[in-house]
Amino acid sequence: MMDFFSNPSKAFPKSSPQQPKEKTVTLAPRVNVPDHVPYLLVGAGTASFAAFRAIKSNDPKAKILVIGEEDHFPYMRPPLSKELWFGDESTDKLRFKQWNGKERSIFFEHEEFYAKSEELMTRENGGVAVVRGHKVVKIDANAKKAVLDSGQEIGFDKCLIATGGTPKNLPVLESADARLKQKVTLFRTVKDFQNLHLLTKKVKSITIVGGGFLGSELACALGKRAKDGLNVVQVFPEGGNMGRVLPEYLSNWTTEKVKTEGVNVIPHAQVIGATLTGDKVVLKLSNGQEIKSDHVVVAVGIEPRTDLAKASGFEVDSTFGGYLVNAELEARSNIWVAGDAACFYDVKLGRRRVEHHDHSVVSGRLAGENMTGAGKPYWHQSMFWSDLGPQVGYEAIGIVDSSLPTVGVFAKATDKDTPKAVVEATGESVRSETEQVAVPPKPLSADSKPRPPKEGENYGKGVVFYLKDKVIVGIVLWNVFNRMPIARKIIKEGEVYEDLNEVAKLFNLYGTE
Repeated sequence: MMDFFSNPSKAFPKSSPQQPKEKTVTLAPRVNVPDHVPYLLVGAGTASFAAFRAIKSNDPKAKILVIGEEDHFPYMRPPLSKELWFGDESTDKLRFKQWNGKERSIFFEHEEFYAKSEELMTRENGGVAVVRGHKVVKIDANAKKAVLDSGQEIGFDKCLIATGGTPKNLPVLESADARLKQKVTLFRTVKDFQNLHLLTKKVKSITIVGGGFLGSELACALGKRAKDGLNVVQVFPEGGNMGRVLPEYLSNWTTEKVKTEGVNVIPHAQVIGATLTGDKVVLKLSNGQEIKSDHVVVAVGIEPRTDLAKASGFEVDSTFGGYLVNAELEARSNIWVAGDAACFYDVKLGRRRVEHHDHSVVSGRLAGENMTGAGKPYWHQSMFWSDLGPQVGYEAIGIVDSSLPTVGVFAKATDKDTPKAVVEATGESVRSETEQVAVPPKPLSADSKPRPPKEGENYGKGVVFYLKDKVIVGIVLWNVFNRMPIARKIIKEGEVYEDLNEVAKLFNLYGTE
C-alpha cells in the first residue's frame, strides 16, 4: 500500500508536456488516373466545359483530364431554378422542356462523349476524361503537380482552376444543431434540386430566405405548387424582390408578380433566430414575426471556392474574393482561373468577380484559348438573365446596382416580348446563346416617343440604364430580348449621353421588325 505522505511523487507522478495531436487526414479512395496530363482542369462545371471545348478546337488531339467533386458529368446550372420546375414530375433523367416545349438535357455532352481516365493517354486522337467524386487539394505551381484527395499526384503542362462557389449560409442556421440543419437546403447542385423537388411533394410549407435571382426564381417555381397545398414563404431584407439590382419601382412590381404566383413575400426582414419546435423550423424575424416551416431554403449568394489558395500559395482578392488573375486570366505561369472563382480586371469597369453562366462560358473559353497559346486579354462584357417563369424575364449587363442612379424607358409589351417567345423564335433556352442569332432591330421613326415609367403601370417591356458619373455602366433589358449586342456596345463605348431617350431608341421598344 502506497504511503501518500512519505512518497508523494509516486502518488502524483510528474506529467510530461502535452504533445499536440497530429491531425488525422482520411484519404479518399484511389482512382485510376494518369501520372501526367497535358491539360488538367480542376472543377467540372460550365467554365471547365467551355475551356475544354476551346482547347479541343485549337488542339484537336488534346488530352484533357477534368477533376470534379460532384457525381455528374458537366452540366448547366440555370435550369435547376428555372425550367426543370415547370415540366414533368420525373427528375431522374434531368431533362427539361424549354419554354418553347422542346425537350433537352441539362448535360452539355452525352456520357459516351467522354473518355475513360485510364485510357486517356493512350488515345491516338486524344479526348476528355472526367474523374467524378474527387477534388484537387493542392497545386504545386513550380513543380506543375496537383495532389488529389486520394493522395495521388498528377503532373500537368497547363492547368485551369474552375472551382466555382459554395452557397452562403446564415449564421443563425450555421450554428444550429444537427436536427435543424437537416431541414435546411443550401441550393446549388443537381442533388440539391432533386432533394428539394422530392421534398415539395412531402411537406406542407417551405420558406425561402433570399430575394435575389436564385431566391426569386425558386419562389416562383415553388409557388406554382401552392394550388397543391404547398405554403411558400419568401423573406429578405430588401424592400422588394431583386432589390439590390432593380430600381425600386421595378423591384416592387416584381414582388407583386411573385405574390401572384402564390408566394407569401415578406420584405424588410432578416432572420435573427432559428429553433426547432417539434418537426417545424421556427424562424424569428427582425420585424417581430415568426415563421413556422417544414423546410428552409437559403439562397443568399455564394462564396468563391478558394480552398486551394492557402495550400498552394495563390493570391486571393481581399475585396471581391476569388483568385487574383491578370488580364489573360493567369494566376501563375501555366495556371489559369475562370468562372465564379476568378477575380479579374475589367478595362471598363475595374476589378470584378462575376457569378453568372455567361461569364463562366466566356472566361472558360478564353482560358482554354490561352492554354493553347492565344495570349488574349479578357475584354468581353458578360451578360446574365433571370426568368420568373415563361412570361417575365430580363437580361442584364455591366454594373447593375440599385444604389446607382437609373433612367428607365418602357413600352407596352406584346405576345412576342416574353422568355417563352424568345425560345420559340431561337430554339435556345440559354439566353447567352440566343444573342448569337440576334437580328439587329430596325431604327425607330423620328416621331417615336420613349417615356419614363409611370407609377402603378404594368411594366411590359423596357430598358433601364445605370449611371456612374453620367456614363452608362449597366443596362437591364426588361422583357426585351436579343438586344444584348447593342447594350454591350453602349457600355464598351463609355460615352456621356445628354438624352438617354435617344439611346433607348436603339433598342426599338416601339418599332416592329
